[in-house]
Amino acid sequence: MDDKNWEECKEAIKSARYFLLAPVFFILIASHLSRAIRWKILMAPLGYRPRLINVFFAVMVGYLANLSIPRLGEVLKCTILGKYEKVPPDKLVGTILIERAVDVISLLLVFVISIATQANIIGAYAKRTIKAQFFSGDTSSMVLKLSLIMIAIVATYFLLKFIFNRYSNIIFIKKVNILFKGVGAGLASIKNLENKTAFILHSIFIWICYAAGTYLGFYVIEETSHLPIAAAFPVLAFASIGMIITPGGIGTYQLFIMEVMILYGIDKGHGYANGILQWVAQFSIILVVGFISLIALPYFNRKPAHLTINPN
Repeated sequence: MDDKNWEECKEAIKSARYFLLAPVFFILIASHLSRAIRWKILMAPLGYRPRLINVFFAVMVGYLANLSIPRLGEVLKCTILGKYEKVPPDKLVGTILIERAVDVISLLLVFVISIATQANIIGAYAKRTIKAQFFSGDTSSMVLKLSLIMIAIVATYFLLKFIFNRYSNIIFIKKVNILFKGVGAGLASIKNLENKTAFILHSIFIWICYAAGTYLGFYVIEETSHLPIAAAFPVLAFASIGMIITPGGIGTYQLFIMEVMILYGIDKGHGYANGILQWVAQFSIILVVGFISLIALPYFNRKPAHLTINPN
């Protein structure tokens, strides 16, 4: 951005309607709570019913850890429930994989909604950005890469199968085999959900909260307050890509919001300012609630957690 854009950006941040970030805070907290409930639903078929407060704390501490090292939070929140609720972490890994798969599908649906409703505005940009971030290179090189990946996956599967069968008496192999079986049990939990409707509704609610928080964030700055509600979907979709590319979306989240807003006639300065404020709102929630959760975990677990386990 040039000097003029930077001045506009700084001025917009100074004059922002910060009181509107309060409802954004509660909307995003609701999404995190819904995510905790959804994860709890996934654990039920495994015979584990941890307390919701511990599941929520684990989710928030996981988000906090992801700000520093990507995907560390996924491991950490499984470890936390393993410690405080005696749920085997290896089985939780399978449920995490299911959650991530559902999130990918949900993000793709947001992209579909964005392109279907705003194709004339973001169509070309969506094609260019997605290709640059995920499908760079010519067609032949992409086919070669995908082919090599598939071959590697198949070869690894048969190699591991041979090793587990041939050296099943080795202690280390036994432990790895138990880990894989636990992950498999976690993945299988999706087939035996007690309340599939609740799982689907929570998945929808989580992304509705994301979209609502994004739309409400438009009003924080005067220059972006006129954007239509339909604009929240492409902004959310591309901002989510920013979250994937860098830890916590640092830098890329703001950049993608700015670039999408440019398509709606917003100048770089105000677009970037809005991206900064929306990112700060999310970052602050994770930082504050994440640290509170980390501190509160030992306090809320001074007594042994009540846990119902299905022996089958």
